[in-house]
Amino acid sequence: MLANTRQGYGLVSILNHWLSAIAVIGLFGLGYWMVDLTYYSAWYQKGPHLHKSIGILLLALTLVRLLWKLLSPSPQAIPDKPLLQKAARLAHWGLYLLLMLIMLSGILISTADGRGIAVFDWFELPGVGELFNNQADIAGAIHKYAAYSLIALVVQHALAALKHHFIDKDQTLVRMIKLKRG
Repeated sequence: MLANTRQGYGLVSILNHWLSAIAVIGLFGLGYWMVDLTYYSAWYQKGPHLHKSIGILLLALTLVRLLWKLLSPSPQAIPDKPLLQKAARLAHWGLYLLLMLIMLSGILISTADGRGIAVFDWFELPGVGELFNNQADIAGAIHKYAAYSLIALVVQHALAALKHHFIDKDQTLVRMIKLKRG
């Protein structure tokens, strides 16, 4: 089952969710670690190259995910909890907004000098050049604080899923782990 149903998520949504989660957590950890690298570190160039490459792939995956969300709507929400439904919708759109802000600011940082971004040496995303004064610095601050905000929201999202599973004892978490037939 590839598509979502009213009862559960399909394989496309489940894989996209967990690949995105792994990429976001990995990129945050890598980004946090690599800001302290010195010029003489073996990872001084490898770390940023890996960070940028995975970030561009995550951007593509996120765009596919948003398109899929339009084509295969999410399962029916938990009934009788309109406030929680609204909070969940806001949190999910907040995740998407922060993801896009981080990835677009990352592109502005990396291409401010006019050079493109080589993605695992498979292809190159063209550089945009400097579109405004101090672009790399301003985009860098946005990238940093949006990443911290995203991780805070990711932690809240994970805690909410665990609350649904262990306290509310509903199927919210299970629907994102296990395929539902029919």
